[in-house]
Amino acid sequence: MATDELAAAPAGGDPSAAFSFSIWPPTQRTRDAVVRRLVETLTTDAILCKRYGAVPGADADPAARAIEAEAFDAAAATGGAAASVEEGIEALQLYSKEVSRRLLDFVKSRSAGAKAEAPPSEEAPAAAEGEAA
Repeated sequence: MATDELAAAPAGGDPSAAFSFSIWPPTQRTRDAVVRRLVETLTTDAILCKRYGAVPGADADPAARAIEAEAFDAAAATGGAAASVEEGIEALQLYSKEVSRRLLDFVKSRSAGAKAEAPPSEEAPAAAEGEAA
């Protein structure tokens, strides 16, 4: 077994040199997982939904895809092609922060829009009727 491992190792003898990994950019599979998690957060009984209201599934999927794409583009513009693992980690952290910020902005704006479109409360007509009497 040891000879098989040595045969697979590069000429320099360092087996770790044959393995490379890149943290940035994330794979499409990872990005899709982020979108699924965003949809779940927007549509289920999460803390954001308790505070700002749940988003219907039909609205949540396109919103989640837009949030993820905008966050990815922002991180890619800043991080670009990470030349080192450290730069990749920084780009990934920026991506994560952008996803969170854009998610919060989305639910806040949706909540504010819903409040602006809501009919006036029951108290205002009752007060007006009391003044007329």
